[in-house]
Amino acid sequence: MGVPRAHGRRRAKRSLGQNFLVDPNLQRKIVEAVGGGDEDEVMEVGPGRGALTRHLVGTVAHLVAIELDNELAAALAERYRDRADVTVINADILAVNPGDHVRDPGRLKVVGNIPYNITTPILFHLLERPRPREIVVMVQEEVADRIVAPVGSSAYGALAVGVRSVALAERLFRVGRRAFRPVPGVDSAVVRIRPLAPPRLSEAEEGRLRTLVRAAFQWRRKQMGKILRDHPDLGLPPDRLRAAAEAAGVSVGDRPERLSPEAFIALSRHLGS
Repeated sequence: MGVPRAHGRRRAKRSLGQNFLVDPNLQRKIVEAVGGGDEDEVMEVGPGRGALTRHLVGTVAHLVAIELDNELAAALAERYRDRADVTVINADILAVNPGDHVRDPGRLKVVGNIPYNITTPILFHLLERPRPREIVVMVQEEVADRIVAPVGSSAYGALAVGVRSVALAERLFRVGRRAFRPVPGVDSAVVRIRPLAPPRLSEAEEGRLRTLVRAAFQWRRKQMGKILRDHPDLGLPPDRLRAAAEAAGVSVGDRPERLSPEAFIALSRHLGS
């Protein structure tokens, strides 16, 4: 198959959620946020036409670009075929284990413009063990707000707890929709996620926490006592749930959005003991 001749002007594919970042100042700003140096390995998720790639190549020790689109992946591979420090992989990031493509997964930095339609699955995939050192991603602004939402707010939910129980997260800056072609219907924001090292939870504890958080926010309008007792994934007897809640410092009358990530962690630990 030949390499596309004019990939830079190729139309975005709606089926892949493609919106290309065309503002060079914002491209540089995102790359600066990654802070990659000549000893760093960086993985770029969804490089597309190479808007960020061109700013990263030559500034880091090794760049691994994961691109699902066959034509765009072929074009990038052709463009950087003479560079030993660039690896282009034509694959779905959800089917790729980032640690398989770098020397030290724990020092890897990840950057990318994440498709809006599969943002959450990609984020949680990137947070699977072994976790990278840092993740800088551009997501829909609403998703960024949910990741960093304060406890008790309407935006606070399973995504915030899931990310912030294993990592530190901060919103860096907003990216308006006019910075993309085609222009999407929403604005974006860049967030930085830094996984905790060493992790504060074992793998088994993380599994119990995920079950608890998912159940809690499925029934987010109910009180924690009823969720713990009646949700089919939990089903705790009243005496046990009261003892666990008391030990964790959680009120059974609270609703899920009142519990911080630390409170969910404490509760899941006492439920598992």
